[in-house]
Amino acid sequence: MARIRGKATRPELLVRQTVRALGIGYRLNRRDLPGSPDLVFMGRKKVIFVHGCFWHQHGCKLTGKAPQKRAEYWAPKLKRNVKRDQEAQQRLEELGYRALTIWECEVSSPSLPERIAKFLKT
Repeated sequence: MARIRGKATRPELLVRQTVRALGIGYRLNRRDLPGSPDLVFMGRKKVIFVHGCFWHQHGCKLTGKAPQKRAEYWAPKLKRNVKRDQEAQQRLEELGYRALTIWECEVSSPSLPERIAKFLKT
């Protein structure tokens, strides 16, 4: 697991490129906010999380199955990830932030720029 990247993943870089093309500035991985959002728009009080489908258990075809080896480790770990995501979203809402989650399987969608623009303008 040491080789698993937590920052600057391919899906995250594609989302950052999309936001940059919209001409909107952002901050990266603010550790002082719950869940360390991938992109933070401070003036707008909005954040974007870019989640890998497997690690955050999206349920799409990219999620796949939990590894069969060491299932006693993987099942609770993946459940903790989902719970941690929910708690971070809730704490962000309490702080007045709105959050958008973009899943790995959605990154190549042609409607992604429109979805991000709509989120940031509302």
